[in-house]
Amino acid sequence: MSETVLIGLSSIVALGVSAQWLAWRVKLPAILVLLIFGILAGPVTGWINPDALFGNLLGPFVSISVAIILFEGGLSLRFSDLEDIGGVVVKLITIGIIATWVLAAASAYLFLDLGIELSVLLGAVLIVTGPTVIIPLIRQVRPTETIGSVLKWEGIVNDPIGAMMAVLVFETILVGGFAEASGTAIMSIVNTIVFGTFFGGLGAGILWFMLKRRLCPDFLINPISLMVVVLMFALSNLLQHESGLWAVTVMGIALANQKSVRLNHIVEFKENLQVLLISALFIMLASRLTAEDVAYFNWESFAFIGALLLVVRPATVFISTLGSKLSWKERSFLAWMAPRGIVAAAISAIFALRLEERGYEEASLLVPYTFIVIICTVTIYGLSANPLAKMLGVAKPQPTGLLIIGAHEWARRIGELLQKMDFKIVVADSNLDNINAAKKAKLGTYYGNVLSEYAVDHIDLDGIGKLIALTPNDEVNSLAAIRFTEPFGSAEVYQLSPMSSSRRRDTSEPIDGRILFEEELTFKSFSDYIANGAQIDAFELTDDFDYKAFEKKYDENAIPLFLVSSDKFIVPFSLDNPPLPRQGDTIISLILNDSSESTSA
Repeated sequence: MSETVLIGLSSIVALGVSAQWLAWRVKLPAILVLLIFGILAGPVTGWINPDALFGNLLGPFVSISVAIILFEGGLSLRFSDLEDIGGVVVKLITIGIIATWVLAAASAYLFLDLGIELSVLLGAVLIVTGPTVIIPLIRQVRPTETIGSVLKWEGIVNDPIGAMMAVLVFETILVGGFAEASGTAIMSIVNTIVFGTFFGGLGAGILWFMLKRRLCPDFLINPISLMVVVLMFALSNLLQHESGLWAVTVMGIALANQKSVRLNHIVEFKENLQVLLISALFIMLASRLTAEDVAYFNWESFAFIGALLLVVRPATVFISTLGSKLSWKERSFLAWMAPRGIVAAAISAIFALRLEERGYEEASLLVPYTFIVIICTVTIYGLSANPLAKMLGVAKPQPTGLLIIGAHEWARRIGELLQKMDFKIVVADSNLDNINAAKKAKLGTYYGNVLSEYAVDHIDLDGIGKLIALTPNDEVNSLAAIRFTEPFGSAEVYQLSPMSSSRRRDTSEPIDGRILFEEELTFKSFSDYIANGAQIDAFELTDDFDYKAFEKKYDENAIPLFLVSSDKFIVPFSLDNPPLPRQGDTIISLILNDSSESTSA
């Protein structure tokens, strides 16, 4: 038995992470691949059965996982984002919620074989969109800041509100009807807000105090923060059912908007944990389906899905964005983005079970219909969101620009050459003379210490996808690579080879950036080449002048620096994985002085 459980748990983790990796490789929405893997592992092959694996622990595990995901989502919500979109967000989480609830309930009553009470409950469950699906889709689509912020705020805040509304309907059904439950409903709302806000604020205060006073070592910051999140969630839920989701959301938002302590360690840990939890939850969600659930994929359920996609969401967005500054393109994209996720599945499963125990046999229909909504909305939105965003012009283009740390002479030459090829270039330096020279060359600039906490937040990184550190200080180059790993990713930060040969041998690659160009091409050797007349030139590769011809012409007198691909991406020549030039690409190379005669592109 223990071996079966071990294999099942290992399979969930392995399938979840494998699905994330495959989605990244083939550029598909991760949620879609996760659902496919889960369906194959569950109803198709019977390989994974989460109910048998977890038993009574399945519900608590899902609840705690969602709480951690919501806390991580709250950490990304800053009130400064609401300066231009605050009105829209407030309307979406108030008027929009009511509109979604009413219209979804009416659609369920009209198309599904549900009574009025269960239709209203299903409508409340489907209020939630949730970070488990919205955040991965935002990461995939990369919408503009305005749209991304609206979707992020709505998705994260809607989860606890939707859970609270579902609890109200559930309690209303139990006490005998809507007329008899008005007082109970009001008290439940008040208790949820009071207890959730209190415990959320308490948790944020505890973490803030410990971080501010440095009462815990760095290696315990993440475990303690996780402990506080789970503890506040459990205490709030203990005093008021389903108020824990509100508590952890408030806790995350409170921490995100304080200014006196940095949360880098916590944010990075929670982001990594979030990916693992989302992967596991969606595999479990999809594998819980049964062969019998397929029977509910009928015209009634598809009519209901059509109503959600084509009537409920557009109407909700239309009502919530009246009088806003959003363009019709932005409104159109918002109207086509309301996938449901793990929170809806968890809530429907919990309430269906409890209602069945009270004699509501039709309540069993809540689970398959909710799963159908999840599968259909995730599939439809996941496949269509990216092309729709591009068609409407609300998606950010792939960042192709370059941040150059160091604005000395030959760094500026590199920046000017790439800028002439229509790339966004920003150079950063603490030397004012270098910055003034870069400004005269019309390069984007940042004057200041790039290692400061201020720099990462204030350098204009919009459209920038890579960093190259070219300063004469090896430590600054390494620390800059580490500092900017978070916004760019470890694969997109590069630095010059250290000038010390012993440091080159001792440098650990995971700590520093990827080594640029050649191992022996340090700042000093590069500067010496330039001082002796070496040039930095661009060469377009054609059928008549391919890379072999380039190498033959310049032999050892050329050191390739960058490849500019035919589809307009900058790829630095790095020590670990140099690019493979092809016809149509452009090579930017350092041409040594004894071969200064060049065919410049």
